[in-house]
Amino acid sequence: MTVKRLGFFTRLLDDASAGERYRLAAEQIIHAEAQGFDSAWVAQHHFHEQEGGLPSPFPFLSYVAALTSRIRLGLGVITLPMEHPIRVAEDAVVTDLLSGGRLEVGFGTGATPASYEAFGFQAEERHRVYAEYLKVVLDAWRGTALGHDENRLYPSGSHLIDRAWQATFSVSGGERAGRAGDGLMLSRTQPRSPDRPQATLSELQEPIIDRYLETLPPGRQPRILGSRSLFVVDSRREALHYAEIGLNHAADRFEANGHRFAGRSLEDLIRGMDVHVGTPDEVIESLAADTALARSTDIVFQVHSVDPPHPLILRSIELTAEKVAPALGWSGRNRPAVAAEKRIASAR
Repeated sequence: MTVKRLGFFTRLLDDASAGERYRLAAEQIIHAEAQGFDSAWVAQHHFHEQEGGLPSPFPFLSYVAALTSRIRLGLGVITLPMEHPIRVAEDAVVTDLLSGGRLEVGFGTGATPASYEAFGFQAEERHRVYAEYLKVVLDAWRGTALGHDENRLYPSGSHLIDRAWQATFSVSGGERAGRAGDGLMLSRTQPRSPDRPQATLSELQEPIIDRYLETLPPGRQPRILGSRSLFVVDSRREALHYAEIGLNHAADRFEANGHRFAGRSLEDLIRGMDVHVGTPDEVIESLAADTALARSTDIVFQVHSVDPPHPLILRSIELTAEKVAPALGWSGRNRPAVAAEKRIASAR
């Protein structure tokens, strides 16, 4: 396995008020930059604070951009059917300019059926709406006239075309991303079908990667982002303690979204949610067996659904950069810790 780029992902789920969640997430991203991570990603979620704490990602990423200098800032994803596509195109361009050209934009349909009605359509329509809105965003970035011939995006977004990503659970979604020449975003976990309850995550995602690569235009370099749940600390006992708390808390939500577990023991939940948890050596061994991850150009780690306390998230970031990622072939550049301390102080 050779990791080209290493990312940190947060859904802003710290056990705190909304404002404190944003401050802690900013600290985590600053810390990831200091440890040499190449990218940091946030997800957009509406209404349901237990699924994600950030309905408006562009203001947050603009704020984080002012506290960092190098790390790339990604949306993984913006739930496009619930947005106005022209505003998405405009907000992305402005955020990218404010960040000094560090924005990556991932698009997805969203996965919470109850949220769609508030935005004027039914969940069954989301794929149609997604396709229509994605075309509008990309056309706007290309400089296509929007309605009247004089309505062209300002500032220009042409540079963002090569930084678009599409998230998917399906082979057809991999084909769609490949034909468009976009990056492919693979989830940290996904439901198993009734006929394949014991399938590994790699077995589900390898065909998606295959189809993506088959349909990618000639000369277009593949961009494959593999997201994984990772919680690494110095003590296995400590790791399992927080994993048991977090995974049991998350299990009901996972089952509501189509996951089925063999049982509710900690081992069942770790396997069923595709979590890599333990000491650095244990996590390295676990990740090394992930064949889909081995084909990814970007590996992005998140602590969800363990959701440990903030200090342990920072420690997990450190151990990932110091021990886990290098063992997987990543050769990143660490930043001086003093720089991170100054930026963290600015965030407080």
